[in-house]
Amino acid sequence: MRVIAKSTLRKFWEQPQYADSKGPLESWYDEAMQASWATPQDIKEQYRNASLCGNHRVVFNIGGNKYRLVVEMQYRAGIAWVKFVGTHAKYDQIDVESVNEY
Repeated sequence: MRVIAKSTLRKFWEQPQYADSKGPLESWYDEAMQASWATPQDIKEQYRNASLCGNHRVVFNIGGNKYRLVVEMQYRAGIAWVKFVGTHAKYDQIDVESVNEY
């Protein structure tokens, strides 16, 4: 998959209070770049705790569920578009299907 955009993840983990997210986010990024997800089921096979949502969105638990990552999947194009990365508390305040905080 092509992940858009690593810079969004980097901006998040470069904030001192979220520095512990760097390793888990880099791991997710590397795994996503190597993946060839063609369907939502492909993601669920690799990430059982991922949540499939409307508007082609998938929510990944990052860092032991301390952080959440919302990605819009464009399966045919092979693109995973980062739409939100944040704490679990911040995630609770967003609408997964429309968030565009990148």
